[in-house]
Amino acid sequence: MLKEKTVIVTGGAKGIGRAIALEFADNGANIVLNYRSALPEGLVSEIEAKGVKCLPFKADVGNFDEAKALIDGAVSEFKTVDVLVNNAGITKDTLLMRMGEDDFDSVLSVNLKSVFNTVKFASKVMLKQKSGSIINMSSVVGVTGNIGQANYAASKAGIIGFTKSTAREFASRGITCNAIAPGFIQTAMTDVLSDKVKESVLEGIPLKRFGKPEEVAKLAVFLAENKYITGQVINVDGG
Repeated sequence: MLKEKTVIVTGGAKGIGRAIALEFADNGANIVLNYRSALPEGLVSEIEAKGVKCLPFKADVGNFDEAKALIDGAVSEFKTVDVLVNNAGITKDTLLMRMGEDDFDSVLSVNLKSVFNTVKFASKVMLKQKSGSIINMSSVVGVTGNIGQANYAASKAGIIGFTKSTAREFASRGITCNAIAPGFIQTAMTDVLSDKVKESVLEGIPLKRFGKPEEVAKLAVFLAENKYITGQVINVDGG
């Protein structure tokens, strides 16, 4: 179903984004691999070894013009945009009393404004096609909130509202829009946590383990393939 489709993955260089790009490639999709700073050596080759094409594209999707360039580049190379996965995200955690303006603005720009930017431009292509799937990466923190993450939680909660609104706007043209809300997934971001913090987090997870990036990636592929699910927020958090 995804063979030779065009899938854009923002923040695709590592962690969940990398896993999503590889999972879509496993399902026959061509990948537009967006990254902001550096691309791990060998990742493009690893994707293309699966028999698909991969276009690496450096862009800060929080920047309106660079996001447009990403979508334009995808269309120029592959002619269509079938799936957009908005995974780009950063954290700048600190208590609100210590949070600087840049700590707030930069997180909102990368995490939330980037979603507006890419969806605005990709949806123009999808509306003409009368088909497409948009998958936005939120977080359980966007649902529950978390101490020291007012900026991050605000950005992820904003993604949920944005997703539900665009799902309603685009449904009549055959475009689905859903959000995934991961819990604690085993990535470089969680690897830096102390053992004490990890133990505390695990106590609150019924399955008693962190999730794997591949488990989020498989859900992304499922949502891209299913044309009767839209406007939903699905937690991947171990219960």
